[in-house]
Amino acid sequence: MSEFSTRRIKLVFSLSLLTTLISIIWFFIARGLDMSLLSNYIGATVPFFILSAFISKKGNLTLARFIYMIAFNLSVTLTASFIGKAGSVEFILMFALALPFVMFSFRREKSLIVFFSALSMLLWFLLYFTNFDLFTSIHMDQEMASTYVYPISVVTTIVLVTYQLIFFSYINAQYYSKIYNQREEAIEASNSKSRFLSMMSHEIRTPLNAVIGLSHILGDTNPRKDQEQNIEALNYSGKILLNLLNNVLDFSKMESTKIELDPIPTNIMAAVKQIKKIHEPSCIRKGITLKLAIDEEIPLVWLDVVRFNQVINNLVSNAIKFTDEGTVTLKIAKRSLADETIILSTEIIDTGIGIPKDQQEKIWQAFTQASSSTNRLYGGTGLGLPIVKSIVEAMGSKMEIDSEKGLGSRFYFDLNLKLATNQELERASYKKEHQLNGKRILLVEDNQINVMVGKQILEKAKLEVDVAYDGLEAVEKVREKEYDAVLMDIQMPHMDGYSASKEIRKFNTTIPILALSASVFMEVKSKILESGMNGFIFKPFDPNGLLDKIEEAVST
Repeated sequence: MSEFSTRRIKLVFSLSLLTTLISIIWFFIARGLDMSLLSNYIGATVPFFILSAFISKKGNLTLARFIYMIAFNLSVTLTASFIGKAGSVEFILMFALALPFVMFSFRREKSLIVFFSALSMLLWFLLYFTNFDLFTSIHMDQEMASTYVYPISVVTTIVLVTYQLIFFSYINAQYYSKIYNQREEAIEASNSKSRFLSMMSHEIRTPLNAVIGLSHILGDTNPRKDQEQNIEALNYSGKILLNLLNNVLDFSKMESTKIELDPIPTNIMAAVKQIKKIHEPSCIRKGITLKLAIDEEIPLVWLDVVRFNQVINNLVSNAIKFTDEGTVTLKIAKRSLADETIILSTEIIDTGIGIPKDQQEKIWQAFTQASSSTNRLYGGTGLGLPIVKSIVEAMGSKMEIDSEKGLGSRFYFDLNLKLATNQELERASYKKEHQLNGKRILLVEDNQINVMVGKQILEKAKLEVDVAYDGLEAVEKVREKEYDAVLMDIQMPHMDGYSASKEIRKFNTTIPILALSASVFMEVKSKILESGMNGFIFKPFDPNGLLDKIEEAVST
């Protein structure tokens, strides 16, 4: 690829051709004024301007510009010296003085700008200091020069400057048109990405809603002791799968917004107790051992446990993926304890393939792995570690790594956390009793499994539930019956949730309508509010959170 821009090549080429034409005109003017020696000098510069155009077209812009600038400056100075002060030809040197600023790169060729600008200024001064006797002491008649040559000098200067302005206006118009088209393409690409992520989010979150909802229902129906751990693992697995989906969505949000933490009173042992149960099957299949070394004396702390588990699960999954023999160890221990704070140390150590020193910075970049063969052998999106790094930094810490190729890896970080009390933990984990007996809810949902899950959760809270399977049916049911609230799915056949809500608002402005949305994008939230809905509940929803939202809506 050429080191010079197309714009600059076009400029030198077209300016060389224009100057060739102007020089030919001046050649005939000198001939007409019986200044044969001057006409010969001017004629001698014409081949240099043609040569400059030819060389610039071939791509050797440095030589072309040297030839052009030397020939142009000497041509103007010679003409001014022969014609004399009255012709004002030296004013064309103003154009020559400014030309290097557009002909050369200010960043890379500053010295050439200085040189050729100084050259034009020097020639101008020499003309004045020598009283225009620089190349000859015989000048044209002053009256003839002022009558005939002066207007031609002025016109030549105006033509050159005007051409320059028109050329740059045209080039800029092309440039900004290109920028506009690129901007439109970028917006369309961004919209396509948002539509894809929104659709993917909806399609994956819909069955996840069933997994998490049914595991909650199973856990709430007095399971046998031997079933409790399996139900907890099922629920936890659903949330892990949701975290994997959130990794992709989180990355999109992390590009433009800061991660928001939601710390709650947390028992670290309870928070990570499912880690082994979730990841041990993968270890057994690979013939490796998963070890947990968690300090049992860690006190209660304020921690965004969802984000913390997201970090732990990403790092443990990563360690298992790249370890074919040996162990993967999760260590969590208190490093120091003060009156109100604790420094918590977290380490994930494996005996896997390791990471070469020169690749350790690279792994924190999105969609990047230590080598091209890594993706082929082990798979993965390359998003896990960048997200881990972003979350840990949002928690006020720094992700560290010790690793050598073939000798495994150690990922570790320290968190400075505020201590929590038993009373704060009890308040945070308190199960609120919902007062919803006899309230009538319309559940608008086209997915049969989600209808089954939703009905069981709502009816268990003593709610009366009617179901509509699309927006049209929902509008007719609200028209025919009285409901305390409507739970409205967004994406449905025949009529979507937005249109259904707008239709309902035409005849009922008071009924609370809560969107059930599997999308987390701001444009979806905006459309929900614009269509007349009162709020939104994300799928997969937390059953207690769903009932809290309904209670809040029907009590206002």
